[in-house]
Amino acid sequence: MKQFAVIGLGRFGSSVATTLARMGYDVLAVDTDEQKVERIVDRVTHAVQADALDDESLKALGMRNFDVVIVAIGHDMQASILTTVMLKEMGVRTVVAKANTELHGRVLARVGADKVVFPERDMGVRVARSLVSKNLLDHIDLSPDFSIVELVTPKDFVGKSLLEAGVRGRYGVNILAIRRGTEVLIAPGAKEVIREGDVLVAIGRNERLEKLGGD
Repeated sequence: MKQFAVIGLGRFGSSVATTLARMGYDVLAVDTDEQKVERIVDRVTHAVQADALDDESLKALGMRNFDVVIVAIGHDMQASILTTVMLKEMGVRTVVAKANTELHGRVLARVGADKVVFPERDMGVRVARSLVSKNLLDHIDLSPDFSIVELVTPKDFVGKSLLEAGVRGRYGVNILAIRRGTEVLIAPGAKEVIREGDVLVAIGRNERLEKLGGD
């Protein structure tokens, strides 16, 4: 199972960290502000007060052992850039960095960030879900428990009908539509065969959709 670290516990970082933890992943949350750490300590695996600009502190926390580290530092552009650089130099496999402006984003990408996100466009919950799903393209919350997702067809679905793939029986979700190139099939029947490159629009409980998107 993937392990995540989130550096910076403002609204965005806290949202990503707590969403990942609710999904059952190991999450280390880090911030220089003790109060922010205390607010999240019961909602993640570990929460630590530390200075992200101190490379020895980052090494001591074992950052290079995490599958993904999210740099969610707030408005201190220099700190977010330097932290990203240090993490990549340590050998962190995937660094996701929050950017406040297009220029900030370009700099982060230039210094090694594997993915740059803009909170105004990417809410923390959506980013968290996309990090653990190979196929998820988009996500719309209908309620705290139900959502609609758009995802690339999992490889093992190709060539099978919706019934054979067990979309409803195995996963407990319903397919609202299939996007196939420029064509959109609304309310496809159980016998509809799924093709490579199809995009499925599914509705269901969040935990069921996460299993569908993660396969």
